[in-house]
Amino acid sequence: METTLRGVGVSHGVAIGEVRHMGTAVLEPPAKQIPADEAEREQGRARQAVEAVAADLNARGNLAGGEAQAVLEAQAMIAQDPELIADVDRRIAVGSTAERGIYDAFSHYRELLAGAGEYMAGRVADLDDVRNRIVARLLGVPMPGVPDSDEPYVLIARDLAPADTALLDPALVLGFVTEEGGPTSHSAILARALGVPAIVALPGAGELAEGTLIAVDGSTGELFVDPSEEKKAELTKAAADRKAALATSSGPGATSDGHKVPLLANVGGPADVPAAVEAGAEGVGLFRTEFLFLDDSKKAPSEEKQVEAYRKVLEAFPEGRVVVRVLDAGADKPLDFLTPVDEPNPALGVRGLRSLLDHPDVLRTQLTALARAAEGLPVYLEVMAPMVADRTDAKAFADACREAGLRAKFGAMVEIPSAALRARSILQEVEFLSLGTNDLAQYTFAADRQVGAVSRLQDPWQPALLDLVALSAEAAKAEGKSCGVCGEAASDPLLACVLTGLGVTSLSMGAASIPYVRATLAKYTLAQCERAAAAARAADTAHEARLAAQAVLSGE
Repeated sequence: METTLRGVGVSHGVAIGEVRHMGTAVLEPPAKQIPADEAEREQGRARQAVEAVAADLNARGNLAGGEAQAVLEAQAMIAQDPELIADVDRRIAVGSTAERGIYDAFSHYRELLAGAGEYMAGRVADLDDVRNRIVARLLGVPMPGVPDSDEPYVLIARDLAPADTALLDPALVLGFVTEEGGPTSHSAILARALGVPAIVALPGAGELAEGTLIAVDGSTGELFVDPSEEKKAELTKAAADRKAALATSSGPGATSDGHKVPLLANVGGPADVPAAVEAGAEGVGLFRTEFLFLDDSKKAPSEEKQVEAYRKVLEAFPEGRVVVRVLDAGADKPLDFLTPVDEPNPALGVRGLRSLLDHPDVLRTQLTALARAAEGLPVYLEVMAPMVADRTDAKAFADACREAGLRAKFGAMVEIPSAALRARSILQEVEFLSLGTNDLAQYTFAADRQVGAVSRLQDPWQPALLDLVALSAEAAKAEGKSCGVCGEAASDPLLACVLTGLGVTSLSMGAASIPYVRATLAKYTLAQCERAAAAARAADTAHEARLAAQAVLSGE
């Protein structure tokens, strides 16, 4: 009998296939004591396993490229963290085996992160994966991960580590469903980049029996267990209709009555550029430069290395717009040379622009590198600061840009409610705003973006979040300036229409989402988008907001 489960759809498309479960996590190794004369040998085993796992993660990253590479390289850095390794050595010195020393050291660090209000929950998931891989190598058992199968299937997991998501084979993994995670988690972002239908935050998914036939709708977040032939036909037709619409969609983003809405790409570096160009991106709305800095947490990349990376991206969009976010470090992206080590609550501490203003040499070098990279190119360079709280922040950033001789537009990201509430004040110092809806939702609802238990509050359809978007867009319009969205909210085609109706002037997203958004925008007039936006803001919940917008756009 057909039953329906509902989670959070995070990657468009429909997948129909049998359930396969992620390989089980490594069992806790026994707590047996070793003689003192074996400690040195066990320490050597532990270090060899750590280096092997780090090398494997880096190799996976090289194969995956793009954002996935940066995420996996960051995981490799976790494996080799000197403090963790020192803790492992201490535990082995007092009698632990190599595998038990690794397990206990990583578990202790995990408790410290989870105890910090779970603001580091995203790193906790990555830490668990690294621990399990090292322990598996030491025990000589198969790595936890994607199951072996000759037939296509739908993958079910408690959560998916970036190392698993990055190398999913879309020819075998038709889609995936996780019990945990959120719409802005690493796995969700990578799923969109791969074009694999996906649902996250679906409690009870792990209880589905191996081999059960299910249908996954990554657009609506619905999972159908033992779907009827009618349901399968309905879903297949909907997917085919969407595909046909994509095939006929091309050119700049615009509503059906000609209101232009530039569609830009989010990129992490040069490796992401080909997909953005192929998808027809009109430029880059978010160049995440922090991935360049994650190569070495001990020191910032040289000015020359930065110039080389920036120029490759800028050259790909002649006459196009490229919006660069300066280094956004801190919270879940700590850097030894920049980030305080003893902050009790990193997400609410010295991160983003705050870190850069405390280290003006790092900011100056990056701005100078951007200025050099843009020399002689016809590109429209725009540079923005993350985590701007008020006009004082905005002025400090604009002053730094001028001092570095940067010929570009200076902007501010709206990721903190105070920035949305005082947007007109901030726009006295900068020339544009860009809404980072991922962090804006996190700070508006006090809901960590990596914690599945609060995923309903991370939903970009939350009316309170739409209110903050509207405030920012209205402020920009009043000042005659632009206000874009570069958070994951822009990748939802229906929400893209609502954002347009709220007055947002450009939308930036992962390259895979651009055709979907372009095709959907082209179906509706600006007036319809405005009515849908008003209906969504009048709702009380995210679910009601989506239904209200759908009703308006479908003419109900």
